[in-house]
Amino acid sequence: MGITGLSCPKDQSRMETGRPKATGMTAQARESVARLLRTHTLPACLIIGAQKAGTTSLASYLFAHPSVVSPSFKEVHFFDLNYAKGPEWYGSQFPIGGRRRVANQLQGRTGFALDATPYYLLHPLAAERARKLVPAAKIIILLRDPVDRAYSHYHHERRLGHEHLPFEEALACESSRTADEAERLQREPSYESFNYQHFTYLERGIYANQIRRWRKFFPSEQLLILSSEELFEDGARVYRRVLGFLGLPALDLAAYPAEHVGKYRPMAARMRDRLDEFYAPHNRVLREELNAEWPGVGDTIVDRFSVRSRHAG
Repeated sequence: MGITGLSCPKDQSRMETGRPKATGMTAQARESVARLLRTHTLPACLIIGAQKAGTTSLASYLFAHPSVVSPSFKEVHFFDLNYAKGPEWYGSQFPIGGRRRVANQLQGRTGFALDATPYYLLHPLAAERARKLVPAAKIIILLRDPVDRAYSHYHHERRLGHEHLPFEEALACESSRTADEAERLQREPSYESFNYQHFTYLERGIYANQIRRWRKFFPSEQLLILSSEELFEDGARVYRRVLGFLGLPALDLAAYPAEHVGKYRPMAARMRDRLDEFYAPHNRVLREELNAEWPGVGDTIVDRFSVRSRHAG
């Protein structure tokens, strides 16, 4: 995989003293009661990607819904990095407090847990693992213009301090950096590949290959493919559509802000042209395969790739 004409260069806090106040119940006792009342649940929905395509924004909109249970942290990474910790650990990341559980029962709601981890779309074992544990889960995939996604991804890694190469060199070095990593992840289920997770700028934008893998394990009616560009143009409409897909009560939010928007210089026109050329055949396949399974969806997604959006960051 590579862009023609690019080459990779060689080269303890203090304890308080004094008489305790009579509170009726100690903090330790309150926590013990809370633990007894707290329950856990497994996700009913996975937002699996793509990375830098608005997953954080959509997840934040859903977490604002009173029926949705948010995890201990946004990206749980169970089906890719933490699978060995087991289902009990995974469920513990989605706690439902006693007060909320009672409120849900009084209002006829159920705890609807959501895991938004965009590495799931790319990881070669995530789909099969998810099918085994949460076979009824709804799967949401956001797709962004792959050229914009790659550039945003690159700057994301720069901000994290993982990437030190210029953009063009990083693309040129992707093949050598990630060579055989996907195969090793499949051969060695406990293996974690830093390079494959962080430096797959080009590969993550070849969406058809990744969606095909998830379609192998989940039926079409459990998958929802969305346009990132559409999400940021009309967040309210897309949000209503997502709630309908998930079977959740309708809700209008006060606003639909874009989360984690990156700021960086525009991509050089020459580089954009080369990337457009690289992705053209992959986008044609994506259009065809999405249209074949969900008529019109491929056109809706791919046609919007030409609308350059800065919202997803």
